[in-house]
Amino acid sequence: MNPPPHRKTLRVGLIGFGVVGSGTHAVLAGNRRTITARAGCAIELAMIATRTPGRAREIAGPGVEVMQDPMRLVAHPSIDVVVEAIGGTTAARDCVLGAIAHGKHVVTANKALLALHGDEIFAAARERGVSIGFEGAVAVSIPIVKALREGLAANEIEWLAGIVNGTSNFVLTRMRDRGDSYEDALREAQALGYAEADPALDVDGGDAAHKLSLLAAMAFGGGPRFHDVHVEGIRGLQPADFAHAARLGHTIKLLAVAQRGECGLQLRVHPALTPADGLLARVDGRMNGIVVKGDASGVTMYYGAGAGSRETASAVVADLVDLARAVRQESPVCVPHLGFHEEAPDALPMEAMESLRLPQYFRIPVADSRGEKQVTEVLGRHGIDVVRRADAPGEVAVLSAPAQESQAHAAVRALEASAAVRGKVTRLRAELAI
Repeated sequence: MNPPPHRKTLRVGLIGFGVVGSGTHAVLAGNRRTITARAGCAIELAMIATRTPGRAREIAGPGVEVMQDPMRLVAHPSIDVVVEAIGGTTAARDCVLGAIAHGKHVVTANKALLALHGDEIFAAARERGVSIGFEGAVAVSIPIVKALREGLAANEIEWLAGIVNGTSNFVLTRMRDRGDSYEDALREAQALGYAEADPALDVDGGDAAHKLSLLAAMAFGGGPRFHDVHVEGIRGLQPADFAHAARLGHTIKLLAVAQRGECGLQLRVHPALTPADGLLARVDGRMNGIVVKGDASGVTMYYGAGAGSRETASAVVADLVDLARAVRQESPVCVPHLGFHEEAPDALPMEAMESLRLPQYFRIPVADSRGEKQVTEVLGRHGIDVVRRADAPGEVAVLSAPAQESQAHAAVRALEASAAVRGKVTRLRAELAI
C-alpha cells in the first residue's frame, strides 16, 4: 500500500481586519472542514496585523497572534502566504513587495494596486518564484480570473464586456425602475452602505477601469494598462434618458469593454444603451455580470455579487485553496499570473477611440417643432443617420446607425451651437451586440 500523501498546514498572515479581512476569517473558520477537504491540507490563519488589534483578538480568539506592524508579519518565517486586505496603493504596495521579497505567496482583492503596480508586482513574484492570487480583485464572487486564465485558455478572445461596479449599477437601476434622479439614487446607495461618502471612484468609472485593465490583460495578454482605458462616468444621466431608452427598446448600463479591433485593442468604460433583452441588461442592483466572446467557446456569461464581505472572502479563500493544493504536492503553482507566459508575443497596440464606430443616442432639448426639424438637418449634415426616434415635449431623442466618434463629436458641437437647441446635448454610445 502506498503511504498517505504528505500533509502540511498552509499558514496564513492577514493584513487588515476590515470588511475583507474579517470576512476571510469568518469563511476560513466557518467552512474549515470543507476547505481542508478541498485543499488536501489545513489552512490556518496564524497572524493578523491591524490598526484595531483589540477587535481582531476578540473575534479571532487566542489561537491567532495579533499585531499592529504589518511588516513584522510579512517577514515572519512561519508565514507561508500573506493576504493583503488593507486597500489603497501605498502601504499595500510596500506590504506586498515586502512579502514577495521574503518568499511569501500573496493573495489580494486590491484591484487598484494591481491595475497601477501590477507590472512591478508580477515581475517581482516571477523572479522570487511565488504566486499572486487576485480572484477577488475583479468581480468579487464571480470566478472570472479562473475562467479567463484556465477555462477559456484555448480561445482567441474577441471581446469582453461587463458591469463590474455594483454602486453605479445600483444607482442606474433605481433611475430606470423608479425614475429617481441621479442624486436621490446615490443618496440611497450611500444610506444602504453601497456607496462611499466620496463616491467618485465608483460613479466616475475609475473602479471599473481598474478591473477592466486586469480583465483585458488576462484576455489579450500584456500587463495591466489602466492609463490606456477611456473612462466616462454616470453623473450626467437623467431619468429622461432611461425613459427614452426604454421607448427605443434599450436600457442604460455602465459598461467596461475590451475589444480586439482591426488595428489593435480598445479599452473603454462608459455608460451605454444596451438592448433591453440582452444579457447585461438583466444585471441589476449591486450585481455584476461579465460576457466574454471567444472564437471557439462562443459567448459565455458570468454573474454574481459585486460586493460584500463574505462574497469577497469566497474568492480570497479560493486562491488560498489553490496555493494549499500546490503546497500539499510540494509543487509550484503553474498557472501564470495573467494567464500568459512571459515568452508570449508582445501586447496588442492600442486602438484610438476616434476609430470606434457605434450607434449613437442623442437627447436634444428644443424649443418647438421647427427646432425638431433643424435637429434632423444638423445630424444629417454630419453623417448621422437616424434610425429611431423617441421624442417627448421639448426634447428630441434619437438612436442612429453606427457612426464614427469624430462624427458624433462634431454633431454635438453643431447642435449646441444651433439656435434651435436650448441647452446641453446628451450623447451615449449604443452597444447592440452585447
